[in-house]
Amino acid sequence: MFTGIVTDVGEIASLKPTAQGQLHRMRIACRYDQKTIADGASIACNGVCLTVVASGTDGGKTWFDVDAGAETLSMTTAKHWSSGTKLNLERALKIGDELGGHIVAGHADGIATIVKRDDLPDMARITLRTTRELARFIATKGSVTLDGVSLTVNTVEDVVFSVLIIPHTLSVTTLNGWREGSEVNIEVDLMARYAARLSEMK
Repeated sequence: MFTGIVTDVGEIASLKPTAQGQLHRMRIACRYDQKTIADGASIACNGVCLTVVASGTDGGKTWFDVDAGAETLSMTTAKHWSSGTKLNLERALKIGDELGGHIVAGHADGIATIVKRDDLPDMARITLRTTRELARFIATKGSVTLDGVSLTVNTVEDVVFSVLIIPHTLSVTTLNGWREGSEVNIEVDLMARYAARLSEMK
């Protein structure tokens, strides 16, 4: 589990697809202490929970390897990642950690597309479009995770919604690079999903 509070911005150092294109082995450079990264650990990469299969250091910089399988490649923006791609990173939540965002599983539900970006004096307003299936879980003042960042929904109209991003978030994540047409990973709020399911059961 995660909270949607990014703790580092990593960069894909290398990416090796299999001949069948069903699996991508990625090496991600980061600033985490390599001694704290165990094989089998979960790290959210742009909101996608991936399992560490190896780690080490190179030139004083930490790296870790992960595999993205066919499901991840088909459901998320991982299909577009390449060497040099910057990724929002978050380590798995530990008992006793501060819950600064909201409960995030790291299981991206799909992709949202940015339809408009408004740069305001103190923040940026990002308007996105998602699928009708996911839009029913998005509510004004509710939570949503975009590229691994926990954000509060500002407005909702049908399948289009907006979020406001403060300067700090723009400076410590990859969100400042978002532009019209950009695709981002979206995970809807677990509580909204369970509430909808309970409503359907009545």
